[in-house]
Amino acid sequence: MSVRIDGEKSGQVPARPRRVPRLPRGPRPEAVPVLTGRACALVGVVDIAAGVFPRFRHSRMHALAEVLPGSFGPFAAALSLSAGVLLLLLGHGLKRRKRRAWRAAVALLPAGAVAQFLYRHSLIGMFISLVLFTVLLCYRREFAALPDPRSRWWALANFVLMSAGSVALGLVIVSVHPGRTIGDPSVADRLTHVVYGLFGFEGPVSYQGSTSWTVAFSLGALGWLTAATTSYLAFRPEHPAARLTEEDETRLRALLERHGRRDSLGHFALRRDKAVVFSPSGKAAVTYRVVSGVMLASGDPIGDVEAWPGAIERFMDVAKAHSWAPAVMGCSETGGEVWTRETGLDALELGDEAVVDVADFSLAGRAMRNVRQMVKRIERAGYETRVRRVRDLGEAELERVRRAAEDWRGTDTERGFSMALGRIGDPADGDCLIATAHKQDEVPGPYGDLKAILHFVPWGTDGASLDLMRRDRSADPGMNELLIVAALQAAPRFGITRVSLNFAMFRSALARGEKIGAGPVLRAWRGLLVFLSRWFQIESLYKFNAKFQPRWEPRFLVYRASADLPRIGFAAMQAEGFVNLALPLPRFLRGRRATTPRPCGHAASEHDVRAA
Repeated sequence: MSVRIDGEKSGQVPARPRRVPRLPRGPRPEAVPVLTGRACALVGVVDIAAGVFPRFRHSRMHALAEVLPGSFGPFAAALSLSAGVLLLLLGHGLKRRKRRAWRAAVALLPAGAVAQFLYRHSLIGMFISLVLFTVLLCYRREFAALPDPRSRWWALANFVLMSAGSVALGLVIVSVHPGRTIGDPSVADRLTHVVYGLFGFEGPVSYQGSTSWTVAFSLGALGWLTAATTSYLAFRPEHPAARLTEEDETRLRALLERHGRRDSLGHFALRRDKAVVFSPSGKAAVTYRVVSGVMLASGDPIGDVEAWPGAIERFMDVAKAHSWAPAVMGCSETGGEVWTRETGLDALELGDEAVVDVADFSLAGRAMRNVRQMVKRIERAGYETRVRRVRDLGEAELERVRRAAEDWRGTDTERGFSMALGRIGDPADGDCLIATAHKQDEVPGPYGDLKAILHFVPWGTDGASLDLMRRDRSADPGMNELLIVAALQAAPRFGITRVSLNFAMFRSALARGEKIGAGPVLRAWRGLLVFLSRWFQIESLYKFNAKFQPRWEPRFLVYRASADLPRIGFAAMQAEGFVNLALPLPRFLRGRRATTPRPCGHAASEHDVRAA
């Protein structure tokens, strides 16, 4: 359910002397960059069609294509193809107001105008190129977005995608001349001809007349574009994603020491693969990561609520400077109020966080019967639990815990971003809590008697927030229940009065949809969530958390416009590790890190929850 939060909540958000006027819906791109980008994309499609399809080149549409940039001279087919691909690539950058895309277009259009005049003496084609060139110059201030984070992986991705696209488009080019083809070449022959043509060699397919030259130049142009763009991405300077520096981490820890009890996700801001922006006063900060053009923050801003608007304004300024889509995952109701009031963004309820008050927790009663019976059964099987601060573990035992946490992970891809710290046993995280389950076996395993691990991060001085849950697959089911109960029972020894468990996405929809009297729309929505739970653990995490009778705290997604939601959702899935576009190293080639191990997810792994 989409909600708009405009007012102030007494006791949470300080009152202001006057109402702050509602701002526009964030930094929307101007009309000129969008129209220019779409025009470039349209011209690119027309040029590609003009270069590939013979009938199109002799149709009335070709009269229009000939006066567009890129379709000139005796090599019209190859040049139309090249210009079309380049304009398609530039169109996306122009729509995002990227400065480098503007520079490339400004350099390309005068060259196209000169070529139109020299090769075809086409005044109309030259005029169109110069008009677009003039528009870009007049609105040059609209194209000021800075580059996105990038690495050498972009060159490999470009090579794979461009090669696949070139082969597919090459097969079309080779196959659209049935009246000119000599013989009846097989699909293998056509594919061989395409591959040879991309490298500039003659293949096994023959054509009558000048068609062979048209096909050869078109395939050669595709091969040249693949090589040129890959070389450019491989040799241009890297622009790596920002990382949390030691100074930033020190400042964040100081803010958390004073204001850390406000948000259970506050400590996760110390992930070292996040960047940070501070308010002008330095009393508040917002941490984020850029994923697929989305500037993704998580949780509430860190620090004094009075200084949150300054940090949010800096966040929005950075998003506008790079033309990133701003978004916030998992902020609280208070955070949602401030974000929407200060920026004009919208808020969407994502789900609920399960919070257990230690003083109210008890295994007694009918509601806790299943948990109580499972815990007693496991204890009778010979398992024992230990709950300690990280600083109280010896280095040898801590190393076993690190290795076990990685090897017991349910997937090859590490998951977690908004509710995961990304490391275990760092000297700076001595206040973190570790609950472990042990059982003496006749044949000790590689981790001794260790069978399961729960890791909690501090939530101020009197709280703890669950970071990860890992268990040995050979251990008895119920390890997670055992360790959560052990942590809750041991919490008073550490001065902990509240514990945050897992986040249950769309929890209210699942809860209302299974009740008597739920309408058909709600039941259908719940059915879809149950179906998606096969891959994303939506229902299983909700039911697992509900065992401990928590109170539910709503969490929100803050976003700019509804059109951004698919893009934000895909970026969030990448950040959380559900979608992995990188090429991971084989497991035996991965090095182990003692102080900064791989990130670990806040939610339990699929194996853990189902076994529980």
